Amino acid sequence: MPEFDTAHVKNIALLGHSGSGKTTLAESMLFEAGLISRRGTIEEKNTVSDYTELEQERGNSIFSKLLHTRWRGYKINIIDTPGYDDFAGEVISALRVADTGIVLLNAAMGVEVGTDIIMEYTDEFRTPTILAINQLDHSKADFDKTVREAKNHFGSHIVVVQYPLNQGEGFNKIIDVLNMVLYEYPADGGKPKKLPIPDAEKEKAEILHKELIEAIATNDEALMEKYFDKGELTEDEMKEGLHLSMLRHDLFPVFCISAKLNMGAGRLMGFIDNVCPPASEMPPQKTKAGKLLPCDANGPACIFIYKTVSEPHIGDLSFFKVYSGTVRSGMELVNETTDAVEKLNQLFVVEGNKRNNVNELVAGDIGATLKLKNTHTNNTLHEKGKPIELEPIVFPSPKMSIAIANTKRGEEDKLATALHQLKEEDPTMSVEVSGELKQTLLHCQGDMHLNVIKWKLEHSYKLDVQFFKPKIAYRETIRKSADANYRHKKQSGGAGQFGEVTMRIEPWYEGMPDPVGLNVRGRDEYPLAWGGKLVYFNCIVGGVIDQRFLPSIMKGVMEKMQEGPLTGSYVRDIRVSVFDGKMHPVDSNDMAFKLAGIMAFKDAFQHADPQLLEPIYTLEVLCPDELTGNIMGDLQTRRAIVEGFDAEGHFTVVKAKVPYAEMYQYASTLRSLSQGRARFRMKFDNYSPVPFDLQKKLAEAYNKEAEVVES
Repeated sequence: MPEFDTAHVKNIALLGHSGSGKTTLAESMLFEAGLISRRGTIEEKNTVSDYTELEQERGNSIFSKLLHTRWRGYKINIIDTPGYDDFAGEVISALRVADTGIVLLNAAMGVEVGTDIIMEYTDEFRTPTILAINQLDHSKADFDKTVREAKNHFGSHIVVVQYPLNQGEGFNKIIDVLNMVLYEYPADGGKPKKLPIPDAEKEKAEILHKELIEAIATNDEALMEKYFDKGELTEDEMKEGLHLSMLRHDLFPVFCISAKLNMGAGRLMGFIDNVCPPASEMPPQKTKAGKLLPCDANGPACIFIYKTVSEPHIGDLSFFKVYSGTVRSGMELVNETTDAVEKLNQLFVVEGNKRNNVNELVAGDIGATLKLKNTHTNNTLHEKGKPIELEPIVFPSPKMSIAIANTKRGEEDKLATALHQLKEEDPTMSVEVSGELKQTLLHCQGDMHLNVIKWKLEHSYKLDVQFFKPKIAYRETIRKSADANYRHKKQSGGAGQFGEVTMRIEPWYEGMPDPVGLNVRGRDEYPLAWGGKLVYFNCIVGGVIDQRFLPSIMKGVMEKMQEGPLTGSYVRDIRVSVFDGKMHPVDSNDMAFKLAGIMAFKDAFQHADPQLLEPIYTLEVLCPDELTGNIMGDLQTRRAIVEGFDAEGHFTVVKAKVPYAEMYQYASTLRSLSQGRARFRMKFDNYSPVPFDLQKKLAEAYNKEAEVVES
């Protein structure tokens, strides 16, 4: 039998802006439960959660960590998450498997930008949420201001359960308006004394107690009737009302803590046990087939992999949540995505970098296993014969792209292997080997994310790499028609090569009429992999070129379109009409006409008013209203066209169209402009003409580079 049944397993995610105290709170929770005998600190680099060398070096969380503790008959799985938006994937994966989110607010700083972003994620997942106002021992702590800001940002869902009696230096007293008691903590924190509320605070406590009751009753008709009948609710009725309201994502109770002084952590854990919902009460998971999977220990065994970590000298450690049934060590499950059978040789509960073996885990619990050969993040494993595939986590799209290369020759394969492994651990990064740009591109979330990737490559994989500005995927086209003739003739003893082609090229657009003045014999249309089309007309009369050579001419044209004459970029939206030429009864062959086609197309293109096109992206910048001026000023330096403004939650949305060539390092610029209070999203919109002076500059640079290569 599992040590804890489904109803006695609670899964929480510690969330909040960087510096709000999540890791310190985790230490206090473990210490209060007796799992550790001494609380570590960030400064001493000895916390259970931030155990990696990189996190200890930087002094903040970068990866989500799974911990667990036991408290009064319950098991609490704790996922400590990073606070910077560059590592949002870690937050999203944690929220996917957590049943309650504890959002920490810094009492000295109030609601920070990271809090807004995190609360959006909790809304998206409909996660029951607690707000814990931390650092009430700080000299600039302001509980009331922080609550006002929270209500302004997140609305009437905010309801105060506790408030500090003596915030600031010397803080050690919390008034709880749920059970109407004063908690007084010893100097070193821990277990408080329960005391009556002082007379001077009774009126304020009664007002907040009544507000709490009314907020609870408003969200439940049965409790509302009891409240109207009695004018009061019992403590148990209030807890049940809070439980239901949190489950529906209707109320966000506010608690007081000082994680550093270990004050309030035990009361918070008691509330998690008594009020927060277990996984069995959360809405059933949706499968890809549209069915619902209840979290039932008696159901078919099913686990979902939410995170993968590469362990040196051991292999991949897969973190999972049991969504149905009970899994046991030695059990074989089927990966619904890969159809591979995986054996769970070992099951672990995790405390940071420590793994403790267990024999089984029940529905609702979170654990880890090693060496799943064909299983990755977002995969579902299930019992044989009972196929289930849960909806995957949707990770944020990359916000930054950069080219990467080895500094040493011969290590290309080693770099490719390392990048593949990093991608396995981190679904928010991606790698693209671009044949078009002849570069390996790394797509990530921002500068901090990139710095972590670089650190791992250097320290974990012993690679020396360099990053540089990626090339831009321009396109080439033309603005007028032009005719060209080219004769390819080569004699070198024996059979020679001969082919002569006369063609007309024109800018193509949908619905344009057939070529004027030419005798159309055939028409082919080729959608291009890089966008746009090539339309190819056979206008040969009198058999001056044999039909069997026409495909070779087309191949020559297509080959040149993959390396345009202007800058070597792909060519699009061209109509080619081959209407004359010559051939030799002996020396003409496919290669001769292919080369003649290439050169005729190149010549015609240069005389057809060539136009370079650049990718244009739709950009939306979410920022506080007072920052819109700075944002717009920066966008104007990037050749952006601001199209308007909108509102999204508490943000102003600046909408613009901007050339992708101008977006290099925009993530870091925006962070600097807004002190981290703004963010952006962008997606490809269209290709538009490059300004003439820029086109000339790019063409000259390409020709100069080509001359260097040839020499």
